[in-house]
Amino acid sequence: MSKKVAIIMGSDSDLPVLKSAILTLKNYNIEFEVHIMSAHRTPKQACEFSASARSNGFGVIICAAGKAAHLAGVIAAHTTLPVIGIPIKSSTLDGLDALLSTVQMPKGIPVATVAIDGADNAALLAVQILAVSDDDLSKKLDQYKLDMADEVIAKDNKLQSEIW
Repeated sequence: MSKKVAIIMGSDSDLPVLKSAILTLKNYNIEFEVHIMSAHRTPKQACEFSASARSNGFGVIICAAGKAAHLAGVIAAHTTLPVIGIPIKSSTLDGLDALLSTVQMPKGIPVATVAIDGADNAALLAVQILAVSDDDLSKKLDQYKLDMADEVIAKDNKLQSEIW
């Protein structure tokens, strides 16, 4: 049975950023759940979710939070599953506060961190992690990389024909 991906956001205001991650997981036919949990306002629920995530069929957890952005670290502290953090641009510091809060984890609590508002890459990283043990997903990722290369080549060919 394929593993699921959990997408956890600290606030419903993060959903617009996460829609592209949801679409990516759908495009790869990966089962997922989306939840709102706060490292500060619902710490018990966040800890319980992450502690039981493996036994509940999850293979990767994506966490998105802005400002203090402790969500990914709290989740990672309670699981051995890979955790991917998405710092959300939600304050006057343009997401730098969230980036630093997400990426600066202490030894023993790793969180893979993508760019500020980098939901697409978070979902693709989750797919890559699951593809380590899933040949079908691996083949889809290989095709995705080929398609990206073809797009760049087509754009270059168009540019060359327009310039000369």
